[in-house]
Amino acid sequence: MNQRELGAFLRLHRERIRPQDAGVPVAGPRRTPGLRREEVAGLAHVSTQHYTRLEQGRGSLPSRPVLAALARALRLDDVQRRHLYALAGEAFSVPPGPPSDVPGHVRELIGRLPDTAALVLGAAYDVLAWNRLGAALFGDFSALVPGERNLLRMYHQPQVRVKVPVIGRLLDDGAFLRSAVGQMRIVLARYPGDGSTRRLVGDLLRDSPEFARSWPAGEVAEVPHLRKTFDHPAVGVLELRCDVLAVPERDQQVILYTADPGSPAESALRLLGVIGTQRMDVSG
Repeated sequence: MNQRELGAFLRLHRERIRPQDAGVPVAGPRRTPGLRREEVAGLAHVSTQHYTRLEQGRGSLPSRPVLAALARALRLDDVQRRHLYALAGEAFSVPPGPPSDVPGHVRELIGRLPDTAALVLGAAYDVLAWNRLGAALFGDFSALVPGERNLLRMYHQPQVRVKVPVIGRLLDDGAFLRSAVGQMRIVLARYPGDGSTRRLVGDLLRDSPEFARSWPAGEVAEVPHLRKTFDHPAVGVLELRCDVLAVPERDQQVILYTADPGSPAESALRLLGVIGTQRMDVSG
């Protein structure tokens, strides 16, 4: 391990990150650029003392989980990650499948959006986190085991769909399916060794005639989200705006569903929020 070079590399990338980009609250002026050491340590879930020693070039050899956590906290790309691992004397390898751990600040974000139905999706449409309104709109994800918490399974595998007590049905499901088919081809190419994604595609080809008809086309173009229309058993039809935010370096997306101000959907979504508060907890 090249301790001096490792410390310099960590400090360089810590000072390049703006606190607001990392979801770190900023109170008053700062004397130094970028994140503070304790903020990086918090984002990486390591002790401030351990991180400080690493940056000062006198720390013990960091484990692979610590290196992975630091790479996420410092928002390193694959080239930078490879160099970080090399400085620590570790071999870098591409993750076998899409990351499933959601950063804490992303979970906190969606929990602070009471008027927005929010989900965090993995690359293969796994539902990794949600807020109350998201669960009220899509269905109680806690009724499913983690492997079934997947939008494609929920909409296109009957044996999964019946397990969700209340589910908002997508009226424009065809557009969602076309986009999903393209995305699944991208994920298979990106993570060729991921058995979970291959099982998902195989299950859908077996259980969903719609997916099986769409798969041979081989399309990989993304379909814009823009707006989604749901038919919900509790509140009827809702036309919602759909905005997508990328979670950097995690291959994840935060999906935000909101209603136009003053629209019938706004009232319906507000009512759905009351129902969700009564029956569901924030989870993930």
